[in-house]
Amino acid sequence: MACPVRDPAAEQLNNYRKTHKDEPPVLLTGNGAPISEKKASLTVGPRGPMLLQDFVYLDEMSHFARERIPERVVHAKGAGAFGYFEVTHDITKYSKAKVFSTIGKRTPIAIRCSTVGGESGSADTVRDPRGFAVKFYTEEGIWDLVGNNTPIFFIKDPLFFPSFIHTQKRNPATHLKDADMFWDFITLRPETTHQVMFLFGDRGIPDGYRHMNGYGSHTFKLVNSKNEIVYCKFHYKTNQGIKNILAEKAAELSSCDPDYSIRDLYNAISKGDYPSYTLYIQVMTVEQAKTFRWNPFDLTKIWPHKEFPLIPVGKLVLDRNPENYFADVEQLAFDPAHMVPGIEPSPDKMLQGRLFAYGDTHRHRLGPNHLQLAVNCPYKTISAMNYQRDGFMPVSNQGGAPNYYPNSFNGPKECPAVRPPSFPANGEVDRYDPKDEDDFGQVTTFWKKVLDEPARERLVKNMVGSLLGASPFIVERAVRNFAQVDVDLAQRLTEGLRKGGMTINALGRSANL
Repeated sequence: MACPVRDPAAEQLNNYRKTHKDEPPVLLTGNGAPISEKKASLTVGPRGPMLLQDFVYLDEMSHFARERIPERVVHAKGAGAFGYFEVTHDITKYSKAKVFSTIGKRTPIAIRCSTVGGESGSADTVRDPRGFAVKFYTEEGIWDLVGNNTPIFFIKDPLFFPSFIHTQKRNPATHLKDADMFWDFITLRPETTHQVMFLFGDRGIPDGYRHMNGYGSHTFKLVNSKNEIVYCKFHYKTNQGIKNILAEKAAELSSCDPDYSIRDLYNAISKGDYPSYTLYIQVMTVEQAKTFRWNPFDLTKIWPHKEFPLIPVGKLVLDRNPENYFADVEQLAFDPAHMVPGIEPSPDKMLQGRLFAYGDTHRHRLGPNHLQLAVNCPYKTISAMNYQRDGFMPVSNQGGAPNYYPNSFNGPKECPAVRPPSFPANGEVDRYDPKDEDDFGQVTTFWKKVLDEPARERLVKNMVGSLLGASPFIVERAVRNFAQVDVDLAQRLTEGLRKGGMTINALGRSANL
C-alpha cells in the first residue's frame, strides 16, 4: 500500500534520525548520572508501593510539573524563523545605525509572527491582526522592530490597551468570546474604526505568514552621524505577494488544520522556498511634523505614500527553522525599547507605553535574566558588561568584575560617542483625551478608493456576521459610527442586519429600543 505524501513538518523526527545515525547517547538524569532502567518506577516488590528514593521518577516528574512558563497575555500563538537582513540601498543620510552602514551588509535576524487575541491552542486562521516582530542581532546590540501586519492600530493611548485586550479575550463570567464586549468598546472609541475596517476586510485573515506585509506601525526617530533628526515609519512588504483566505475557507481550516500558518512557514523553509520581505522607510522632517494636518504620532492613522513615499532599504530573508520551538520561539522575547544608536523613540504615545510594558512582561514570563538566553542575547557584541547581577538563572554573571558604579577597578565605562542629540519638550502636564480629531477621514478613503466592489461586499458580510451577536443598542451605535465613514456603508450594514433577523432602521436606529 502506497504511503501518503508527507511534508517536511511531518518528517521532522525521521530527518532527525537520519542525521543522528550513531549509537544513541546514554540516558542521564538532570544531574548527569546514567539511568539503568526507564520503563518502571522503583517499588517494594512487583505490587508494592513506590519509594521516595526513586530519583529517576522524582527528577522527571518535578521537572515536568514546571516545564510550562506563563503564556503570553497577547500574541500567545505564533511561528518563528531565522535568517538575515541585507542592506540594498544607502540610508546613512538618515540614520547612523551600523545595521545600515554599507550596501551588501548582512545582519542575523529572528522573526516571530502570531495571532493577537487567541490562546496558544487557538486556530491560526481566525479573523485577527497578526503580529510581525523582527529581532536584529547587530554589532551595537539588539534592535527589536515589533509591529503588526497592519500599519495602524485600534487605539492611540496605551491607557486603553488592557481594556482593549480584555474585549478580545473571554468574558470573565462565561469564559466565552463575547460580541457585546468587542463591539461595545469599539463603538465607544471611534478611533478604532480604521483598524476595524482592516480587520473585517480581506486582510483580516492572511494566507499564512509568508503572504502578508509587516509594519513597525509606530513613528520612530532616526538620527544620522551629524545628529540630524527625521521621523520614520518602517514597512516590510512580502515578496511572495499578498494572499488572503475567505471566511468560509478559514473556518474549514480552523477545524481540519488549526496550525495552518505555522505549518506553512516551517514547510516552505524546509523545502528551500525561503520567504523574503523588502524593508522600506517613510521619512518626515521635524518641520513637516510640526505643521502636518493631523498628529503624525497617532497610531490610528497612516502617512500618505504620495506625500511620504516608500524608500527602499534592504531585504529580510528567512532561511532557517527553529531547532527547538520552546528554546527558539517560546523564549524569544521582543522589546520595542531595544534600539541601537541612530534609532530612537518618537512622541508616539502608544510606543512610549510599550517601551515599559514589553520588558516588564518578559521579566515576569522568563525572569530578570531573559536577555542572557541564547535566542535573546546580543551575541554580535562583545560579552555584555554592565552592573546587573544575580536573579534567577544567570547564564553569565560576569565573573569577578565589579558590580557597582563608579569604581576604580576597570569596570565597564560609558561610550559618549553614542549620546543622542537633545530635543525640546514643553507643555502643560495633564491627561489629554483627544477631542474633535478626525477618526473617519482616512477610513472613508479606504472604503471608497482602496477597496473594490467585491472587497466592500465581503467586508460588509463579515461585519454583519459579527454584529449579529451583539446587543441591539450596541449595533445601533456601530452603524451610526460607520455612517460617518460613508452613508452607503451604513445602509449596506443595515440591510444585512435586517436579513439576519435584527430590526435596524436606516443608519442604525433600532426598532427594538
